Amino acid sequence: MSLYQHKKAILALADGAVFEGYPFGAEGEAIGEVVFNTSMAGYQEVLTDPSYKGQMVAMTYTQIGNYGVNEEDLESNKLWLDGFIVKEYCDYPSSWRSKETLDNHLKRNKIVGIKGIDTRALTRYLRDNGAMNGIISTIDSNPANLVKKAREFPSMAGLDLAKEVTCKEPYRWEQGLWDLGKGYSLRTPNTGLRTHRVVAFDFGIKFNILRNLINVGCDVTIVPASTSAEDVLKMNTDGIFLSNGPGDPDAVTYAIENVRKLIGKKPIFGICLGHQILGLALGGKTYKLKFGHHGGNQPVMDLTTRRVEITSQNHGFAVDVDSLKGIAELTHINLNDKTVEGLAHTKLPLFSVQYHPEASPGPHDSSYLFRRFVDMMEGKWSFKSI
Repeated sequence: MSLYQHKKAILALADGAVFEGYPFGAEGEAIGEVVFNTSMAGYQEVLTDPSYKGQMVAMTYTQIGNYGVNEEDLESNKLWLDGFIVKEYCDYPSSWRSKETLDNHLKRNKIVGIKGIDTRALTRYLRDNGAMNGIISTIDSNPANLVKKAREFPSMAGLDLAKEVTCKEPYRWEQGLWDLGKGYSLRTPNTGLRTHRVVAFDFGIKFNILRNLINVGCDVTIVPASTSAEDVLKMNTDGIFLSNGPGDPDAVTYAIENVRKLIGKKPIFGICLGHQILGLALGGKTYKLKFGHHGGNQPVMDLTTRRVEITSQNHGFAVDVDSLKGIAELTHINLNDKTVEGLAHTKLPLFSVQYHPEASPGPHDSSYLFRRFVDMMEGKWSFKSI
């Protein structure tokens, strides 16, 4: 064992729980809300998902780093999470696509990691006690100091993090889905589809959402989170997309107000934070979950078809369905805890889901929702027609 491996690192939680491990990635300290992710693969997509801004992620799958890091499996242009927690780190990746080790990738991007943690024990602890602030340190070995820092760090509730991850200027997207042997396409492979102009609000949008929109024939323009409803309507769009993102939806007041002005003007499709913002714009309420849903194995039923999907999810807040009675109907439900996974307006062309149909990482059971959005823009789908 090297001297580096002998050096200890500490993960301390705000309630006083302490876990010891070893450092990997960048040295230093990282602080944020500690959550666990149950995906068995896809750590690179997790690292680059803007929805993890302000959080430190513990992977429940034991071996991480075994297929390295490549240039294609990115969900944004940078790493957004604040710390990475694993049980067994593999420093010798085996994959024809690998370009560098995960350890080196974290170092280059200044992300602090800790390995050798009993992630099963940590996950059970968070499941019982709830997600909470924590700190990883490779430089301070005093647990009391670290617990104090974690306690003093702001909680996720009330934080507007969308403004920190959104784009600065509007831009167009042209990249389609990845294909083995061909890479990413630059135009939709579904020739003959009518092109629909879509404006996508960037609250922390993932690349694979945009690729799926391209795949169903959309011409996509991405705009900053604070873009006004008036400016969006001037773009002569056929539909509006509300993206995923980090933080507390209640804090994104400017987006809620702008979406409220767009309701009834154009068809709207929301995912994750976009789903929550749409629910708030309709007059509903949201609340924080105990430990959230993070992973690629959440069972959801589409109540419009009665079909069950295994879904990819990443959220710490949920919409209160009772707050939208008489306004929107429940379309999808989580079969584990019965929380809201989808809504549709009873009269207007809009719907949203809490989970991630782009599934990166995760299963592809829910990719039909992008086609449903196109059908809605063409007047072929609405909740009232079911």
